[in-house]
Amino acid sequence: MNSPENISLFGHVSGHRPPRPVATQTCGEALVKLLGHYGVELVFGIPGVHTVELYRGLATSMLRHVTPRHEQGAGFMADGYARVTGKPGVCFIITGPGMTNIATAMAQAYADSIPMLVISSVNTTRQLGGGTGRLHELPSQRDVFAGLTAFSHTLLDADELPQVLARAFAVFETARPRPVHIEIPLDVIVAPAQDTASGVAVLPSKPAGAPAALDEASALLATARHPLILAGGGAAGAAPELRALAERLQAPVALTINAKGLLPRGHELSIGSTQSLAATRALVREADVVLAVGTELGETDYDVVFDNGFAIDGKLIRIDIDAQQVMRNFRPDVAIAADSKLVLAALDQRLATRPLPPRVDDWGASRVRTVRAAINAGYDAPIRSQAALFDTVLNTLPDAIVVGDSTRPVYAGNFVFEASSPRSWFNSSTGYGTLGYGLPAAIGARLASGNRPVICLIGDGGLQFTLPELASAVEAAVPVIVLLWNNRGYAEIKRYMVERDIEPIGVDIYTPDFLALARGFGCCAASAHTPAALADELKQAAGRHVPTLIEIDEQKWFDHVPGAPA
Repeated sequence: MNSPENISLFGHVSGHRPPRPVATQTCGEALVKLLGHYGVELVFGIPGVHTVELYRGLATSMLRHVTPRHEQGAGFMADGYARVTGKPGVCFIITGPGMTNIATAMAQAYADSIPMLVISSVNTTRQLGGGTGRLHELPSQRDVFAGLTAFSHTLLDADELPQVLARAFAVFETARPRPVHIEIPLDVIVAPAQDTASGVAVLPSKPAGAPAALDEASALLATARHPLILAGGGAAGAAPELRALAERLQAPVALTINAKGLLPRGHELSIGSTQSLAATRALVREADVVLAVGTELGETDYDVVFDNGFAIDGKLIRIDIDAQQVMRNFRPDVAIAADSKLVLAALDQRLATRPLPPRVDDWGASRVRTVRAAINAGYDAPIRSQAALFDTVLNTLPDAIVVGDSTRPVYAGNFVFEASSPRSWFNSSTGYGTLGYGLPAAIGARLASGNRPVICLIGDGGLQFTLPELASAVEAAVPVIVLLWNNRGYAEIKRYMVERDIEPIGVDIYTPDFLALARGFGCCAASAHTPAALADELKQAAGRHVPTLIEIDEQKWFDHVPGAPA
């Protein structure tokens, strides 16, 4: 060949590579160093021809890279990691299809206020918006993701990188945590970048709340005879402060799904996550002052029966890091836009110096016992049977983190499961409500959990969305435990169709041999259809260094545990 150019396997002319600066770090290398300075430990991504320059400095850094089998898996892994640690999960994602693949994971994280940093490539600066049919081209990639993020930014100058990253980590640290997207044009990734030694910014302090609003809120709580607390995932970092205030007030506490564990399992003031049930709703309406902290007061926590039956009749105090959210769904009498941990501590300190009215005998712990008894008596046989599954898990692995998908036992667990600590129960049945979340999110959670076991609770339909991520778990040596609830199809949707006199179509899907598939991926696999068998398999799985899939046949479980006592 006379031409000095060669065609690579990717179909690109290899002689037209962007220039590589000599003895100078590139923007891609500077990015890796800055992420390390901000405490990032893990990066999830699938290298592609448009992102390889982000990897130039990765091999010599302290950051670990985990390769999922799909960019949606990368996003869900980052989500699970972030929920356990409270720190942002970070992804390196290729232009175009990689970004549209991760969009669902970003939307789930956005809905549940999860910190996630998505770094993507994009076509060169002179090609942006050109519509000339370039590889992976979108009309405006940034605009596509603006609605799924706290902000989406195109980096047009390498020296701008420290400032943009500082903005991202300011969101994660002091604002409502949500995904941030930074796209870097191909020519900027390889551009010379300034030294990163002084690039890490001093982040702003968390807002503590206006003193006047704190005084007004403490005055209301000090005179309340029937105080009650509604706590959400926004209070996940404030467990000691929430417990101290609840015990001082002798206030019943209802926890959203993402707030499970803020009060320890079995605490006498915990109503659990039962805000959609009649007994809890009645209790909330009796309260003369309701303190709602870190909660949207949204449908997927307070109205999963979709009857608009949740109401607050007393005075409402709302605490939220997001000033706009304070005004949504239920209008407060006192609004405090600030960090939950700081505000709860400040309120408790104020109340410690004030006399509180005597609590009536039928409030506080005694009323919680009555409400919980009524709720437990109302559970049907399937929920009681699935409660036995959770009893088995907790008795066998009491410190386990349970990561769920959208599946029948997860819906039951949202009511009956009591976590041992915050950030120990989360799933995709809330907020955005996607299928396929459970497995990759559990992998991310296990990477973050230290020695704590992580259980993925997923249905046969949901697992088929992200089944190849079993290979990612084996490759990364992540010993996640997959509890597969197999009812051979989309059983919940089928039931929903039948209840509405709709002929079921599209719900009786083909069910593969999951045990054989799991073994083919390099996992251990077994079935367990009784509590005793499940306990034995969980013990074995907890001692392994590879993933384990444990299949539970729904009908066999119900046959062996028919309406077990709650």
